[in-house]
Amino acid sequence: MSTAVSSVPARNDFRLDGQAVVVAGASRGIGAASALACARAGAASVALLGRSTSALERVAEGVAELGATALVHRCDVTWPAAIRNVFARLERVDVLVNSAGTNRPASVCHVDEQLFDELFAVNVRGAFFLAKAAATAMRGGDHGGTLITISSQMGHVGAVNRSVYCATKHAVEGMTKALAVELAPYGIRALTIAPTFVRTDMTAAQLDDPEIGARLLAQIPQGRFGTVEEVASAVVYAASPAASLMTGTSLVLDGGWTAR
Repeated sequence: MSTAVSSVPARNDFRLDGQAVVVAGASRGIGAASALACARAGAASVALLGRSTSALERVAEGVAELGATALVHRCDVTWPAAIRNVFARLERVDVLVNSAGTNRPASVCHVDEQLFDELFAVNVRGAFFLAKAAATAMRGGDHGGTLITISSQMGHVGAVNRSVYCATKHAVEGMTKALAVELAPYGIRALTIAPTFVRTDMTAAQLDDPEIGARLLAQIPQGRFGTVEEVASAVVYAASPAASLMTGTSLVLDGGWTAR
């Protein structure tokens, strides 16, 4: 090994040591796994946002066992005032992980105003005001930060019975690009993580359905669904110094779905 290489000090950029992390949609699934992964990666604190206090408290126990301070905040992300109230109580924000999202597959001819508004309220309105609150806190602290939104492979393609869902996720992808450009001068990065179908309590019935599951699986070249742990690992990477040059883009964890 050359002297130049051997003299470089050892460092682990794939860590979140000392960081203050906020996870929205943290009560289960990808959000819960991301909260635990951030704590495992050295985060000093993890604020858990969601609508079920009891579910958040269960995740908080795991976060605390991993050595991070766990903060539980009941919050419905469709209410900007609720988001503002939570962030007003946080001393510091270095990383936002927004995993709050919803979907109700339906044929375009069967989409009503309620379904349309429900998906946009959570997936777009909630994502925007969470990002706004986090960016405001980061700018106020003058220390930069990272905004991560859990998007979907459907933010890059189209799909049957998912016209509204695809619209919300394409909106999130566009919003993220704009945030990245606007906030870069303040040292704030913005990016999305776009997984394929991931096995959770919510999706298990669909993925295990002999007809539906087989049809979805056939579109994934790797031949398997994702796991919450795989998405959480990408979250840690995206939030870490290892990804310091990455902003305005999407980490697509789709097993090859969008490559077809």
